[in-house]
Amino acid sequence: MRILAVFAIALGASALPPPFTLDQVLSSAFPTELTAAPAGGKVAWVSNAKGVRNIMAADPPGYQARKITAYTADDGQEMGNLAWTPDASAIVYVRGDSANRAGEYPNPALDPNGVEQALWIVALDGSAPRKIGEGHSPAVSPRGDRVAFIRHSQLWWASVDGKVAPAQAFKTRGQCSGPVWSPDGARIAFVSGRGDHGLIGVYDTAAQSLRYLDPGTDSDMQPEWSPDGRGIVFIRIPSSGMRAVREAHRSGEPWSIRVAAIETGTGREIWRASAGPGSVFREVTARNQLLWADGGRIVFPWEGDGWTHLYSIPAEGGKPTLLTPGAFEVEDVDLPSGKREVVFSSNQGDIDRRHLWKVGVAGGSPVALTSGPGLEWSPAATAFLRSDAQHPAHPAIRLDTGIRDLDPAAIPSDFPLQHMVAPQQVVFSSADGLPIHGQLFLPPNKPVKPAPAMIFFHGGSRRQMLLGWHYMYYYSNSYALNQYLANSGYAVLSVNYRSGTGYGLDFREALDYGASGGSEYNDVQGAGVYLRSRGDVDPARIGAWGGSYGGYLTAMALARASDLFRAGVDFHGVHNWATELNIPPTEPDYRVAFEASPMAYVKGWRSPVLLIQGDDDRNVQFNQTVMLADALRRQKVEVEELVFPDEVHDFLLHKSWLEAYRAAVRFLERHL
Repeated sequence: MRILAVFAIALGASALPPPFTLDQVLSSAFPTELTAAPAGGKVAWVSNAKGVRNIMAADPPGYQARKITAYTADDGQEMGNLAWTPDASAIVYVRGDSANRAGEYPNPALDPNGVEQALWIVALDGSAPRKIGEGHSPAVSPRGDRVAFIRHSQLWWASVDGKVAPAQAFKTRGQCSGPVWSPDGARIAFVSGRGDHGLIGVYDTAAQSLRYLDPGTDSDMQPEWSPDGRGIVFIRIPSSGMRAVREAHRSGEPWSIRVAAIETGTGREIWRASAGPGSVFREVTARNQLLWADGGRIVFPWEGDGWTHLYSIPAEGGKPTLLTPGAFEVEDVDLPSGKREVVFSSNQGDIDRRHLWKVGVAGGSPVALTSGPGLEWSPAATAFLRSDAQHPAHPAIRLDTGIRDLDPAAIPSDFPLQHMVAPQQVVFSSADGLPIHGQLFLPPNKPVKPAPAMIFFHGGSRRQMLLGWHYMYYYSNSYALNQYLANSGYAVLSVNYRSGTGYGLDFREALDYGASGGSEYNDVQGAGVYLRSRGDVDPARIGAWGGSYGGYLTAMALARASDLFRAGVDFHGVHNWATELNIPPTEPDYRVAFEASPMAYVKGWRSPVLLIQGDDDRNVQFNQTVMLADALRRQKVEVEELVFPDEVHDFLLHKSWLEAYRAAVRFLERHL
């Protein structure tokens, strides 16, 4: 009898509840905005603990994390834009997310008093934060007396001590963004967006005068001051003045780097990208895309060899020096205070992970700072963020004695570390033969009979899922759900489909991708065929889920292959590229965009689907879900809906994530 009972349990293993709850696997505090102080060795970051966002700080030599704000509610109010005062005694930050086109700030908690996006300042001595005023993008003067910021697309400022109320610094046409103070605090540079072109502006605070540097018909951006404050280096992106077409951009009119003199406004080109690969600008994650380093060298990103790398050139111009050679991509970049070495994250030698490296700004061999089965990113001086297959993202620091976790309490004691499945790297062929990377999560207790399976498609599409907890909040949550599904008995395949990052220019700028042809569907097919071929997967119980671009591919899977994909969960997906991109029906790319969309194949859709979206989504029109739900109901397809009033695309409330994931689990239990 005992043998029969054990056998019966094994047969039903895929139906057993996992050994932890969704609340537990989503309970770790997620860190963002890691930043090093300009002096003194302090570091700070934003911690999102189940929707409660606070600023944390750690001081040398002990580097023990402590809260310097005391918010207590899962209220959906984002926190970011951390800016230190020069003496490192306080931090200016932004609370609240940006407004939509109607000027409405996100209010998913439905506060009847309304909300706003505003600047605050908090001292590290434990005193209460003080509100500065409505706005975002703070830049604290090197003199420590003023903070410049953006309010309603204009540049404002206020005194740091609160004695002078916020006021508009000057009036100008265009949309101001990215304020940057000169080293002496006497001037402010900014970008003035003018629609079909952009200018670099400089405001002289003493003379109360405004000048635009080297103006032209292109889009100028990313101003960086010279150390002596006499010049600005910036990027010039060619502009055609025409509506952008959604298609692969492997080459184009080359971008360039220019330097302009502050006193005269005249500029000159110091470098221009060559034709072909790298002629279209590709950014990295950094405080600025141009970094004025030691020895008068400008560090910048370029993918002239088909991979995103760092280069440097003299400020006077000349031949660029490749700092990071190899078949890999650089992602996060930091120039520590000495400005002699660049610290960066990349997937060098470990294409489905991230590790930290450093290299001299004049060249030399890059030196690995981290390695192994974990992931490391967001360098800030000697601090960084890290994770692995079991441990979610958390802050750490490199000391002479080794690496130390800054906030051990970020991962709760009841977090199910011992139940986390280490995903396996797999490479399979798409329907057209392209090699596609994925991460395979197998149930920890192998059932006797084949398991149901789920395929996960990330959003973006400019993203890469990794062999561990992700460095973005949205995909850290996705990783948590994939872990929950694996522990529930599903085989889960996370797919790094074409048009994503991590595998070079040609993979990212895939021919006929998205609205220009939907070529990623080849990878959807390949993933389904791969899972169906596995002996441990039940071919009759394969489903799909994903969000945003992943919702689009989930809908494509269900619309074009309902015989293979038996059910799906579609989070805020695009269902008609033509309407989502507001392409006029008279334009030639209208028909191409529609035919690359799930709505073009909806007549073949038979599989049940759960549609989830917030109706204040600023990334994907809510009407995308409205249209699809109506079309599927008309042909009697089983449709379930979960709508969050006033919630945005990347859900701001922790309880929204929990409710959405619980609904997804229940739906999949019924159908798979």
